[in-house]
Amino acid sequence: MQWTGKLTDSGDTVVIESDGSVISAIHKLEGAESAGLPWISPGWIDLQVNGCGGYDLNAEHISPDDVEGVTRTLHRHGVAMYLPTVITGHIDRMRRGLQTIAAYCRSKQFAHESVAGIHLEGPYLSGLPGSRGAHPEQFMCDPDWDQFMKLQEAADGLIAMVTLAPERDGAVPFIEKLVANGIVAAIGHTAASSDQIERAVAAGATFSTHLGNGSQTMLPRHPNYIWHQLAEDRLWATLIPDGHHLEPPVLKTMVRAKRDKAIFVSDCTRFAGMPPGRYESPIGGLVELTMEGRLHMAENPEIFAGSALLLDIGIGNAVRYTDMTLAEAVQAVTLRPAQAIGRENLGTLAVGKPATMTLFDYSEASGLIAIRETVVAGCVVYRAK
Repeated sequence: MQWTGKLTDSGDTVVIESDGSVISAIHKLEGAESAGLPWISPGWIDLQVNGCGGYDLNAEHISPDDVEGVTRTLHRHGVAMYLPTVITGHIDRMRRGLQTIAAYCRSKQFAHESVAGIHLEGPYLSGLPGSRGAHPEQFMCDPDWDQFMKLQEAADGLIAMVTLAPERDGAVPFIEKLVANGIVAAIGHTAASSDQIERAVAAGATFSTHLGNGSQTMLPRHPNYIWHQLAEDRLWATLIPDGHHLEPPVLKTMVRAKRDKAIFVSDCTRFAGMPPGRYESPIGGLVELTMEGRLHMAENPEIFAGSALLLDIGIGNAVRYTDMTLAEAVQAVTLRPAQAIGRENLGTLAVGKPATMTLFDYSEASGLIAIRETVVAGCVVYRAK
């Protein structure tokens, strides 16, 4: 198969050919007319997906159809690879969710290659209001390696990232074990001191999960744990560019501070793509989705309950709200997340690499993105009609 488009990183017009699941050739078309052609980039990667399109990966009971529903919805929005995210809850519910995702991957069902691993967000998080966000306090606990290994066994070893609060008892040795086992350790939903953050990073933590969110609503001007993570050059930072989680000036400042270590995630829930209203959710209980796409806990509008927007909106927002170019914003969902989770075969387009791509149109006037095709391992998994 072959695809023609303009590379987002260079603007060159190219024809990309695949032989099965890998790229077999890339031909540059010198002087070719590019009007009407789509932009073409490596397949977008979302490191934090709780659900979308009405499908919930954190429901009490999920099925392979839920995993496939999430995957297909993401494809329609340009996301080719993602980390299904299992959040804090009763340990049995968490285990069932992990087992179902792993079973879907084993089944080799539709585009199972889109699952790049699993993100475990909790239960080793802060129990403080604000810092815990919509995570249920009663299930929070200190890191427990034996418990984690039972969860990893349920996941068939697919857990690739764990978000935890470094102030929890036992967090530092737990981080060291994660890193020794090739698992990314991320700081999030925390109220840690600067010393606790420093010890976590020294132990091998390399991520800040949705930096600026999952925090108390009122903080000291300085010092505080957002500034400490923002200034820590060893940490990648995932940011939610939905226009709600981070006000545009905050997003712009954080992108400037983290530079090429800024990564965009959606943190989307099942409400992405659903109409406004009040809903019951495993993430936050009663939640409200506004006309503007803001998702918050009904009892406290200052606390978010995940996101209801996906990365096609996020990339457009990043270009509109910051001084990023389109190429840089796309890099924040392709090359950078691939590097950060150690998947060097992803995130770039080159001969011998997986034929995993996103083809899209972008309007500078409106900032809107329209997906034309999403390709995973040489297979077209979505094509606009």
